[in-house]
Amino acid sequence: MHIPKKIHIAIPAMNEADWLPLTINKIQEEADEHMQVWVCVNQPESYHDDPEKQAICSNNRQTLDYLFGLNVNNLHVLDHSSPGKGWTGKRHGVGQARKVLMDRINEEAEPEDVLLSLDADTLFDPGYLRSVRTCFERYPHAVALSNPYYHKLSDDPVLNRAMLRYEIYMRYYAINMWRIGSPYNFTALGSAIALPVTAYRKTGGITAKKSGEDFYFLQKLRKTGWICNHNTHKVYPGTRYSDRVFFGTGPALIKGSQGDWESYPIYSHHLFERIQETYACFPALYNKAKETPMSHFLSRQFKESDPFHPLRKNASHKEKFVQACHEKVDGLRLLQFLKAETKKLTSGDEQHLLCFFEQLFPQVFASPEKASKKELQFSEEERGLMKTSGFETIPLYLLNKIRNILMQIEQEYQQKNAS
Repeated sequence: MHIPKKIHIAIPAMNEADWLPLTINKIQEEADEHMQVWVCVNQPESYHDDPEKQAICSNNRQTLDYLFGLNVNNLHVLDHSSPGKGWTGKRHGVGQARKVLMDRINEEAEPEDVLLSLDADTLFDPGYLRSVRTCFERYPHAVALSNPYYHKLSDDPVLNRAMLRYEIYMRYYAINMWRIGSPYNFTALGSAIALPVTAYRKTGGITAKKSGEDFYFLQKLRKTGWICNHNTHKVYPGTRYSDRVFFGTGPALIKGSQGDWESYPIYSHHLFERIQETYACFPALYNKAKETPMSHFLSRQFKESDPFHPLRKNASHKEKFVQACHEKVDGLRLLQFLKAETKKLTSGDEQHLLCFFEQLFPQVFASPEKASKKELQFSEEERGLMKTSGFETIPLYLLNKIRNILMQIEQEYQQKNAS
């Protein structure tokens, strides 16, 4: 008799008494007998002696009371918030909570079980757990799933504007990575990751970081195999401000609502093409050094006159060398390159986005005589608004439409890659 794989859901929670019950209720609605839920309620131990952190301490006590009051067999509560149990030293935050959760699950789980990372404020389509299982059954070679996502809008127009702008940044970035054939085309959201326990063990697990642990974890996984980005079901991360990490959605919304998008620019699509041209040089670099569009940047970054020389020296054949190039020029290096080169440009975010649509996806502009699928096409009036308005003044409905059109383009890449 075939026993379905268990799904172990890992949820870090700090100051989440208002949100976590909604997520737990959604999980319980799945009625999955092969599901285990793991929640790590956490905070630094020092919060207990900090008058400014007493609200968080109280909130975490509420969360623990709620969880212990559920009295269900498949719920495992890791208490790292009660007095004497909080984080001490430099290791604390959501990255540490995810690591503690995943390492504990790894101790209990079978190799073919699935580890599913979620956040305390994240909802999902009904049947999500089944869809994740189906994904790994269909793609047994996948080392992870970076699940499709969508941020629902709130009642706050300022928050919504910031959320849409941030999601436009994420989808635009992912599309361009797909377009140039980068292996690092995933979107890193800790609330939308799943992987087989075998893959967790193969990589040595997640590394605890104060921010960005999801990005580094997916990058680590991608260097061992293929990450699936397509699923029939979406997750819906919370749309809210948060300052508990240094970068990511919450801090981006805080800074973005104040007009600061310096950390999340809309990069010129031409910069991605310089990465693509560098990728095309990798096979030739196996035989000898040559100039690439990223050579100067990489030499500065690695402090090597020829960053590819060590790879050339150690690779037994060309395919291994090309793989080593992709591992060295990884997602982090690509992001650093884009940021460094963007500082040299005089053109702005809005111009880059419009140029991207006009030059690469002109089909998103509806012609007057053939305006089908209007919800996925821009009218001439909307095109005009995109030319003359900044992200801070463009109508919210149009920002949402830009987001949705980018999502549609991204989904087409995801589906094609998974087929």
